[in-house]
Amino acid sequence: MIKKQFTIIKETGFARPATLLVSLSHRFTSDIFLKYRGKTVNLKHSPKSIMDIMDLGINPGTQIYIQADGADEAQAIQYIKDYLIKRDYVQ
Repeated sequence: MIKKQFTIIKETGFARPATLLVSLSHRFTSDIFLKYRGKTVNLKHSPKSIMDIMDLGINPGTQIYIQADGADEAQAIQYIKDYLIKRDYVQ
């Protein structure tokens, strides 16, 4: 299991990143979760997971965690990290 912390920097809300996270998660066999303030969302339960992410109320300047568990967990975390950083959603 690998867990990575990210700080949200995008000011425009979290709807687009939520959709991207769910989409990116389906590229991997590992289970991938978003954790925020004691709540956990399984990113592979789309479209329910998109609504669950939106219900978390993630705001700029807060920290989230992405956790992956499975055969390709390292690749999943690295890919998601690179994707979100490249689009200036996180740092």
